[in-house]
Amino acid sequence: MKNTYDATIIGAGIVGLATAMKMIETFPNWKIAVIEKESRPGLHQTGHNSGVIHSGIYYRPGSLKAHLCVSGAEQLVRFCRQQGVQHEICGKVVVATKHEEVPRLLELHRRGTANGIPDLSVLQPRELTHLEPHTRCLLGLHVPTTGIVDFARVADAYARLYEKRGGDLLTGQRVTSIQRENRGVWIETNQSSFFSRILVNCAGLYSDRVARMAGFTPPCQIVPFRGEYYRIRPERAQLVKGLIYPVPDPRFPFLGVHFTRMIDGKVEAGPNAVLALAREGYTKKSLNVGELLEILRYRGFWRLALRYWRAGMAEMLRSHSKRLFTRALQELVPEILSDDLLPGGAGVRAQALGPHGNLLDDFVVLRSEQMIHVLNAPSPAATSSLAIADHILRLIPNGSR
Repeated sequence: MKNTYDATIIGAGIVGLATAMKMIETFPNWKIAVIEKESRPGLHQTGHNSGVIHSGIYYRPGSLKAHLCVSGAEQLVRFCRQQGVQHEICGKVVVATKHEEVPRLLELHRRGTANGIPDLSVLQPRELTHLEPHTRCLLGLHVPTTGIVDFARVADAYARLYEKRGGDLLTGQRVTSIQRENRGVWIETNQSSFFSRILVNCAGLYSDRVARMAGFTPPCQIVPFRGEYYRIRPERAQLVKGLIYPVPDPRFPFLGVHFTRMIDGKVEAGPNAVLALAREGYTKKSLNVGELLEILRYRGFWRLALRYWRAGMAEMLRSHSKRLFTRALQELVPEILSDDLLPGGAGVRAQALGPHGNLLDDFVVLRSEQMIHVLNAPSPAATSSLAIADHILRLIPNGSR
């Protein structure tokens, strides 16, 4: 049969492409397909990414996120060097601007040390100004191993190597149904039919839907959150030398608004985190009625909303008020002005939410018969993509190899 494969990966984002590249390296005799609903790879979370190579300071020691982020960052930097993908290990600073943030910053230092991140240092304000002269804080944390890269270019490099080794990358293929059989899985798309011994679900924003389509009951639902950015005017970009982050609130998986110098030299400010009214809702006007109703019917969403309505309201107000957005940025760099901010882009985070209103913080990769489902892979998934691919390959049943 023409469309028969040993393994089929749904989703040509950075995690799906990393998995495909690693899989064809590991099993060179396998026939492998990546199917993608868009006209080209990496158009969603991969292509709307902050471009930060995370070090792993935020994640609970022993968690899957911590392990895969640290391992993935090392692999990613090595890959970029080997393949000539432009990147820079510029480091970053995390700054405590309020007294209650100081213990949390010290906890970040402890976590980072436990996760094996080298050369972390806690800095007094005077020491920090040597790195970021325009920031103000009570205490700072220097993370020298953080870097920047264009993840769309990384994904392109993954795809290039995968196809060079004989893998099929099939675009414009929207999955419409999945049926399990004893020998494998039938996958129907809007264009073709595929039979595959193994299915790997890397569908990102639609990973829970694909899992349900395949007869799997996921322990969560994807709820999309939009992160909106501003760009700093070029003539004021010198206010930021590298990356400046706040101390995150441990109740949320979002890091708070921050400054990021991109690989092209531009400086971004953001993101906030607001509920998106569509899974691909990159603008305030984006609305998909069916997807919004799906969110509103989910009890986990209402439990989250009731628990954190104040924080959610503050994010919504900041989304519609440049003045409030500027005020949040001024906590990190007091000299920044509203006039310094130009409209930027936006990304949508595929956040997995449990039925009790719990935001799933760790990566969630589950195996069922003949299938592997990546159900929660938000930031730092791009940084961790090669390590996530290794983890997926370890889940492939021995009898399928």
